[in-house]
Amino acid sequence: MLSHHVLFTTGTTIMALTFDGGVVIGADSRTSADGSVMNRVADKLTELTERIYCCRSGAAADTQALADLVSNNLKYRGCTGKPVEVFRAACEFRNYCYKNRLNTLAGIIVAGWDERCGGQVYSILLGGMMKRMPYAVAGSGAPYIKEYVRNHYKPGMNVKQCIELVKTGIEAGIRFDSSSGGVVRIGVIDKDGIKRYLFHNTTSSESDVSSCQSFASFISSEHEDSST
Repeated sequence: MLSHHVLFTTGTTIMALTFDGGVVIGADSRTSADGSVMNRVADKLTELTERIYCCRSGAAADTQALADLVSNNLKYRGCTGKPVEVFRAACEFRNYCYKNRLNTLAGIIVAGWDERCGGQVYSILLGGMMKRMPYAVAGSGAPYIKEYVRNHYKPGMNVKQCIELVKTGIEAGIRFDSSSGGVVRIGVIDKDGIKRYLFHNTTSSESDVSSCQSFASFISSEHEDSST
């Protein structure tokens, strides 16, 4: 039986990439507590506005509460006629994470599109530090795939290439991080809004993840494919 003090966490792999015209976001779907999987199909791609989303990692209750606060603030700002920009959403998360840094566990990626700056990705780390990046990777699966994403992401990639990179990156995180799992959820955000994709990690679906492949052999095979 679970203790009353168990922390429900979204031990996770999340990432976002920019492309010319928008952003691609992705996440796994496992929520765990004290070593138990509580939800294998959680949606960690959370809508803030029609064209701004966040990817959540950390304590599930903390990240959901922060996302609700920021979403309400942005919707109120939109009702007053003021522009709702990705940078504003990221700053809202930064402020909340910093002010509550001693009693919250939240790592957030804010990504979206606005008329002023186009597609943008911001990473808000534990403690509230914020940085704009062309791509961002976070969560417990991040250490396993950071170098893979860094070596494969190139400026000027099109949307299909970005989707494939996010898909393979999240799959690698699921494979090698015991806290990540479930399905791969991907969203493509541009001026028209978001288009969602879902990939199952089974041999019968579009995703062809092999659970027995080692991380070293995975990276080696990717390197051989890119050099041929």
